Amino acid sequence: MRNFLTETEILYVFSSLEDYVWEFEQWLGLVEKQGIQLIETDGNVLGLDAKKVGLVDANREKAGKAAMDLSDISGDSIQMYLREIGKVPLLSTEEEIRLAKLKEAGDLEAKRKLLEANLRLVVSIAKKFTGRSLSLLDLIQEGNIGLHRAVEKFDYRKGYKFSTYATWWIRQAITRSLADQSRTIRIPVHMVETINKFQQIERGLIQILGREPLPEEIAAEMGQELEKVHTIIKISQETVSLETSVGDDESEDSTLGDFIEDQKTLSPDRAASLQLLKDHVYDIIKDLPPREQKILEMRFGLTDGVSHTLEEVGQEFGVTRERIRQIEAKALTKIQEHVGMRKLRDY
Repeated sequence: MRNFLTETEILYVFSSLEDYVWEFEQWLGLVEKQGIQLIETDGNVLGLDAKKVGLVDANREKAGKAAMDLSDISGDSIQMYLREIGKVPLLSTEEEIRLAKLKEAGDLEAKRKLLEANLRLVVSIAKKFTGRSLSLLDLIQEGNIGLHRAVEKFDYRKGYKFSTYATWWIRQAITRSLADQSRTIRIPVHMVETINKFQQIERGLIQILGREPLPEEIAAEMGQELEKVHTIIKISQETVSLETSVGDDESEDSTLGDFIEDQKTLSPDRAASLQLLKDHVYDIIKDLPPREQKILEMRFGLTDGVSHTLEEVGQEFGVTRERIRQIEAKALTKIQEHVGMRKLRDY
């Protein structure tokens, strides 16, 4: 019997934790009592310990301070920013409550202090999302937007620490920004969540089956139509530039586009074959009267590549469409009886 839950699974079930953090912590307590382990799989966004959840405020405070260790971050601009925010002391629970009360009363200075005291929390969370499409500075900026929303919506009466509550707003702001900007072609947020669910189920089936699951198996597990799953697979593919270098040697000029067949451009042998066919056809129709030759050229687009209707050809010659049909049929009969038709049988 399985006795663990992954962080990815928890985040999927509790997708809007900012609205009920207290209930989530109560649920974590029940999970701990049942001996179920929580496994980190998503950069430890939840701040979980695989051996013990640890919901006691003292432990959570200790974990929070550890998470705010930003000494491993490099970069001059980031280091300057860290030095500035590092000057602001962390808040105790009592100070958070006091500032939250003042903030509710309209005190902008209290709101600013609550915000600045948690800027290091944003950086610590943003670090977990590095290596993707956004730089660390961009991730921090997006996380700060989430922190602003957390300050606006924080309710100290619920009983949880502000940092616990703010984590979900910060994480949501960062992940949504990654979803919006990580692809050349933007995918709507709701579709990104569907793709994440698809990938989670796919990984789970790989562990169970020991092989890549079939689309039909994924569809059954997701409760979706097979066509929907095929659409998800197609949308989830990453965009790759045709100018991407190929090979380990950066000095090579070869790109991915050099190895992809152009379906719209004729190959040399095909182009030569079609030119020979065109020559043979003209060798035959040149023996027809000029009028019949012109009608066939217009009807089959032999000159300009555009096929004209009987009505259009009739207007060109000043006769009815029925008369054009009769002349066309007569000309085709002559062609079928032409000695040169033997050459066309190879095509």
